[in-house]
Amino acid sequence: MKRNRLIAALALFALAAVSGAWAQTKGNLEIEHPWARATPPGASVGGGFATVRNAGAEADKLIGASSPEADRVELHVMSMDNGVMRMRQAPSFEVPARGELTLKPGGKHLMFLGLKQPFKAGEKVPVKLRFEKAGEVEVQLEVGSMGQSAPMPMHK
Repeated sequence: MKRNRLIAALALFALAAVSGAWAQTKGNLEIEHPWARATPPGASVGGGFATVRNAGAEADKLIGASSPEADRVELHVMSMDNGVMRMRQAPSFEVPARGELTLKPGGKHLMFLGLKQPFKAGEKVPVKLRFEKAGEVEVQLEVGSMGQSAPMPMHK
């Protein structure tokens, strides 16, 4: 019986450790499922993604980001215009009150420019997200495969 309790306690501890690495909270904001795609050798750019939930009564804004793994990190929006994919830098992204901001492939995302080294599947990329009201939030992007289109299934 004691052994079963010990195993259950260890399992809960491990789950809490994984969950803590997979979601970060600051104030009313929760950054869930931060992830990135692996990049090919020699690539100078990469993308970062996450969901930012705001439980507060006031909107906030993602106004910037930085990472030691890139020269700079910009906020970008990808869109289709008459069948042509276009990408542009954005000054900020709103996180609506009691709503969410989704950073995803093919839409709003973090663009890492001047990568110091390729993003490799299974590794983590440290990023500081800067919000207008909540301030800085440090997260770790979990790197998945090159063709990945959503967070890794093992963490859902």
